[in-house]
Amino acid sequence: MQAAGKLMKVFVTRRIPQEGMKILSAAGVCEVSLWDSDEPVQRAELLKGVQGADGLLCLLSDKIDAEVLDAAGPNLKVISTLSVGFDHMALDEIKKRGIRVGYTPDVLTDATAELTVALLLATARRLPEGVEEVKNGGWSSWKPLWLCGYGLSGSTVGVIGLGRIGLAIARRLMPFGVKRLLYSGRTVKAHAAEVNGEFVPLDTLVSESDFIVVSCSLTPETQGLCDKALFSKMKNTAVFVNSSRGTVVNQEDLYEALSSGQIAAAGLDVTTPEPLPTDHPLLTLKNCVVLPHIGSATYSTRGIMGALSAQNLLGGLQGTAMPSELTF
Repeated sequence: MQAAGKLMKVFVTRRIPQEGMKILSAAGVCEVSLWDSDEPVQRAELLKGVQGADGLLCLLSDKIDAEVLDAAGPNLKVISTLSVGFDHMALDEIKKRGIRVGYTPDVLTDATAELTVALLLATARRLPEGVEEVKNGGWSSWKPLWLCGYGLSGSTVGVIGLGRIGLAIARRLMPFGVKRLLYSGRTVKAHAAEVNGEFVPLDTLVSESDFIVVSCSLTPETQGLCDKALFSKMKNTAVFVNSSRGTVVNQEDLYEALSSGQIAAAGLDVTTPEPLPTDHPLLTLKNCVVLPHIGSATYSTRGIMGALSAQNLLGGLQGTAMPSELTF
């Protein structure tokens, strides 16, 4: 163990799962300063907390830009984010300064895929509406068409972005009796064969699919991708689900498509902004199910994410291999 005076300074921007904190304290190489709250660190506190830090462990909600890097100073060797996404970080600036970056891919694939399937089913089969009707006395006699929704059996499912999570979603949907699985993206994916996936242009996917699942990463090309033009090509029985990033969807256009009957229903686990204001128009619609970004929220997944982010941080501090290093 290093002498107390030589301990490297680490700033952690939020309470993280205990699995991660235990790894950091057991390593004996760093002195951890923690923003001890479940709420995001305020900007001023972030700028103060990173001063002189050798390592930073942050979350998706922390904007890591040149100002933060300047505040940290020249000692900063590593930034470890407790997330798969990294669009909250100014990667050009980080690269320029030779700072290593760790993130947590793969470990939340299964949890996010499960949640996406749950959201798709809840939206298509109108579960939140059904629960509400039971509670408010709307449940009376059996009616042939009351609360009817859409089933997966014999359907066509379109996945926008068949990466790790997209494939995991497709794998889970196929046993429901899906007839065709279409996907679009930059390139044909070899692993698509596993789910008999057909690579098609985006226009074909949206016009032929009964269920459309957005699972792409956020890039300049995908920002605002799901807009009025896209919704207008969908079937009016289509169910649209997004568990990727909120800004992939133009929410005003989605509201218009849902309220006018252009599409049947939508399920969102991600929004812009997050949290979505309680007076947002989308929340007035019965055919829109909005969840509070809980894709990876299983106890085991969050524990593994915590541990991985701590291991990434330690690797960066000590100049050794990081389990999940971002190459850019």
